[in-house]
Amino acid sequence: MRACFRCVVFSLAAATTVQLATAQNPAVDSRVDQELPSLVATYKALHAAPELSHHEDKTAALLATELRSAGYDVTEHVGKYPNPQWQGHGIVAVMKNGAGPTVLVRADMDALPVEEATGLPYASHVRTKNDAGVDVGVMHACGHDIHVTSLIGTGKLLASMKDQWHGTLVLIGQPSEEMIDGAKSMLADGLYARIPKPDYALALHDASEVEAGKIGYTSGYALAASNAVEVTIRGRGAHGSRPEVSKDPIVLAAEFIMAIQTIVSRENSPFDPAVVTVGTIHGGTKGNIIPDEVKMQLTVSSYKSEVRDRVLKAIERITKGIATAAGIPADREPIVEVLQDQFTPVTYNNPELTRRLVEVWKKALGADKVDKADPTMGGEDFSEYSLSDHSIPACDFHIGAVDPAKITEFKKEGKELPSLHSSKFAPVAEPTIRVGIIGMASAVLELMKK
Repeated sequence: MRACFRCVVFSLAAATTVQLATAQNPAVDSRVDQELPSLVATYKALHAAPELSHHEDKTAALLATELRSAGYDVTEHVGKYPNPQWQGHGIVAVMKNGAGPTVLVRADMDALPVEEATGLPYASHVRTKNDAGVDVGVMHACGHDIHVTSLIGTGKLLASMKDQWHGTLVLIGQPSEEMIDGAKSMLADGLYARIPKPDYALALHDASEVEAGKIGYTSGYALAASNAVEVTIRGRGAHGSRPEVSKDPIVLAAEFIMAIQTIVSRENSPFDPAVVTVGTIHGGTKGNIIPDEVKMQLTVSSYKSEVRDRVLKAIERITKGIATAAGIPADREPIVEVLQDQFTPVTYNNPELTRRLVEVWKKALGADKVDKADPTMGGEDFSEYSLSDHSIPACDFHIGAVDPAKITEFKKEGKELPSLHSSKFAPVAEPTIRVGIIGMASAVLELMKK
């Protein structure tokens, strides 16, 4: 059963506060602090009622209502997918404030098929059917609820400060980032015909290893390109007691999973990063039945296009080689499909823009609250908004989401913090949202200042 946004009861007493050195703009601080209790309540409602990619109808409706009430011209249901069964849930909120630059600020809205194990009083208990018809738990295990809440807070703050900026502000509520097709769907639905082409594009993402109250940034290439690959290994089914008359695809799948580990370790230069991950494997229905096929879903991440091509070719070569060695006939050879609609390019943070914003964040938060971060192998479809030639300067920055005391505790005990996509990932809400709003609003004010 899905939880109702307006029916969740909240307790704000346990909110953790991180003191920030933001005395440089006390007016901004005061306005943010006034809104925080309401925003934390909104965050907890979103967290308790997550929605999977392609199904963000209630999340989108809440965001649209909040931004419309703040004075934005809001368009709902933006997004056009190749699959006609998926409705676009994108939100485009525009505020025009005279002549000036156009700045796009994007927040993603979708959740993950993860059963929450945080034990929080506002934890998600939502279960639903995914697009494949499988019953799954649903959780905001990547912090998109933080992103939506921060966008609401940023939108309200900037609407109240129109005397300090000029131009056109565009706030985007983006669906299906986790499927890396949400940004494409909005652009395919004429986003840049509906709004002026942005002069700048901005986004933020919470960070599961950075202490709340801090901003992390990466100049230049920041996030890898990502490919989704589906592999079907076909064999010949039989009774489990007679393996000699079968061609066991489960054994072949196991060989395949082990063999592709050598692609990165033995076929790729260590100076050209790449990651190959098998995320799902499905085969069989009963312990005494050898199935006819096994299906796997993979993620391939890389920075260079030539590395990407080499890895994808190696996956196909290894798959077919294993099948040939096992005597699989040609009409049952494996199927390797690279899903072109689930590709996202490298995320590139414009160096000049990033340098400019870093100075702004240091003034807004204090120099000790702004840290340089290494590039990662994660993928992110925010890169689509800057276009394939990076002609729109863009910056995707990180906001810390972890209680500093928890970081210290885990380091002392030699344990790893719960990562993004973990069932135990739980951002500390108040300081994370606070820095998200201050960081994004200060960036926008810099780019649109009078």
